[in-house]
Amino acid sequence: MGLEKMDVLGWRSPAIGVWMDLSTSTLSPVDLAAAEADFATCFAGMAALEAGAVANPDEGRRVGHYWLRAPELAPDGLGALIDAAREAARSVATAIHKLPELRTVLVLGIGGSALGPQFVADALAEPDERMRVVFLDNTDPDGIARVLGPLDLDETLVVCISKSGGTAETRNALLETQAAFARADVAFAPHAVAVTGEGSALWTAAAGWRARLPMWDWVGGRTSLASAVGLFPMFLQGIDADAFLAGAAAMDDATRVPRVADNPAALLALAWHHLGGGRGARAMVMLPYRDRLVLLSRYLQQLVMESIGKEKDLAGNVVHQGLTVYGNKGSTDQHAYVQQLRDGADDYFATFVGVLDDGYHGGVEVDPGLDAGDYLQGFLLGTRAALAEKGHPSITLLLSQVDAFRIGALVALYERAVGLYALRIGVNAYHQPGVEAGKKAAGVVLALKPRLLAALDATPATVAEIAARAGVSDLDAAWFLLMRLGANGGVLHVPGRAPSSDRFAVRPE
Repeated sequence: MGLEKMDVLGWRSPAIGVWMDLSTSTLSPVDLAAAEADFATCFAGMAALEAGAVANPDEGRRVGHYWLRAPELAPDGLGALIDAAREAARSVATAIHKLPELRTVLVLGIGGSALGPQFVADALAEPDERMRVVFLDNTDPDGIARVLGPLDLDETLVVCISKSGGTAETRNALLETQAAFARADVAFAPHAVAVTGEGSALWTAAAGWRARLPMWDWVGGRTSLASAVGLFPMFLQGIDADAFLAGAAAMDDATRVPRVADNPAALLALAWHHLGGGRGARAMVMLPYRDRLVLLSRYLQQLVMESIGKEKDLAGNVVHQGLTVYGNKGSTDQHAYVQQLRDGADDYFATFVGVLDDGYHGGVEVDPGLDAGDYLQGFLLGTRAALAEKGHPSITLLLSQVDAFRIGALVALYERAVGLYALRIGVNAYHQPGVEAGKKAAGVVLALKPRLLAALDATPATVAEIAARAGVSDLDAAWFLLMRLGANGGVLHVPGRAPSSDRFAVRPE
């Protein structure tokens, strides 16, 4: 129909159904031309990664999530392994669908083992799908009870996703779930499938379960949607996983073009670099104008921030890189933080995500000649214009529709943009030492509780006195631990906050 905007800086592919408009990003054709030399090394690095080079030097690992949707590109016979794992996931799901009593899928996972499947389920699942899915993605006792409480365990399939099998939050959720099955007198193993690394503790523990599906150390959690981590829940829900893979593969092909102007992921990475001064000086605010995309910002928080947020670069220099991501959805945002975006601190750039096909075409006229979808698009374009009026930069993505193909393409676009951006700033996008540091620190705190419990008696005492008896020097941690004990029946009420003077009335056992 001759509707293409060919004069706007950006990228478009009607075949994939994705359009990118950078006209409000402050990028110019001059910036684009100047970036070609800088990105030549990035393109070479990405090609080496896909060819099987070690791309995660800190852990000595290759990075193979792109092979998951193009197994023919995988080196060393890994393509056959990928194909076999995909078909195993499909086969297990098909067998489960023959059991009409199983109607609910309970996914146990955290991080990439939950955020990706949650995003896809919320975007693509329909109320009449074969199986509905719920998630346990934390070690919050109340949250666990709220999810497990309403479930009919006779009709529930549990999918436990953990590469190592030792992730504390997922292990705790598994133990709580197994205990719930035992209380309900429902056999757990016939209702359980593990997605984990072969030879892991979970792989061994799941030997008698209904099935075990593999994960590999060359696929990171946050880039695992095209593995059994994402595909198996899709198969179970009846989501078109093959279309998801096809969309991702199509976008992968588009993002292999070694020219910035013709590569949508390189354009995104260049815009991020340009707008953040190469140091993430501006946050990226995601504004998707479709309810089905509300979890996009949460998904991208992990994909972008865990990949880019690094203390050191590949040469070992302290650089403190990062790119902050937050967001909600339009037009909800316009009744929340868009006020600050327009009139407040100039510390962000926005990414608007619109969808051309409304998805539902039975709406009424809310005003003469206008329906609810007209308003949604009007709010997107109006907010974009209002921000531009105040000099706030933005990027706009349009999807032709929300379906498995387009969601696959969107995931691949951001995965590749993150990879290219990381190469451009010289950081390892495929490890997460900060996450490991938090786990180690948590372990130190957890080890204090038994010591504090052993030091309690019926004599009222200050935090400092109890900590001294326990040999605990961290009074702040002791205060928090003892306060929680009190709230849960271990120690009676503790007034105030000061750890040097609070007195505990200890309940004798």
